Amino acid sequence: MQKADHLSLLVTAGDGPAECNQAVGHILDRMQDEAEMFGLSLSVHRAEGKHGPRSAVAVVHGPGRQAFATSWVGTIQWRMQSQLRQHHKRANWFVGVFTLAQHPGRAADIRPADVTFSTLRAGGPGGQHQNTTDSAVRAVHKSSGLRVVVREARSQHRNKALALERLQSLADAQQSADQEMRKNDQNKLHHALERGNPVRRFVGERFKEDVRDR
Repeated sequence: MQKADHLSLLVTAGDGPAECNQAVGHILDRMQDEAEMFGLSLSVHRAEGKHGPRSAVAVVHGPGRQAFATSWVGTIQWRMQSQLRQHHKRANWFVGVFTLAQHPGRAADIRPADVTFSTLRAGGPGGQHQNTTDSAVRAVHKSSGLRVVVREARSQHRNKALALERLQSLADAQQSADQEMRKNDQNKLHHALERGNPVRRFVGERFKEDVRDR
């Protein structure tokens, strides 16, 4: 069962080609924009490849997290002529977004001594009510490279505490994702994505949403 204060998502290209990795990158950027629009906090860890992330885990905090997740979970379609292979006939690329269940056990504890903190001027969720002091915190876990930015509290001390909690949530989500990926054959997963009925469709280089069927 997932913790009550967050939801964890896996975004994956399965065994799809490099264009699907590009699609994963576009989806993560769009997720970040939508999370900020709705006042949510989204922490992401990407498994980067040559042409974009093959997969990523995303942990969303905030009271609207369930509606946010529901709007993304399923197959995402991107209609775009390949920018990597000239004259390639295929122009439909598929990515899957799945809710990650919390598996028994958790990742190793994230200790403050293993985290590098830096402060920055807040400027994210909250619109005109956002904090404008230098109390926002960027936290990077040294060994794993996991990183989060926390900006909603006015106290730097509180933001550091939240950052540690969110790094732990991200580490736990990554462990759950690794377990899920080991259980599922990547090739079968990709074919399932292609056959699935997309919950959202995007088109073109600007990744514009096609809302005709929504």
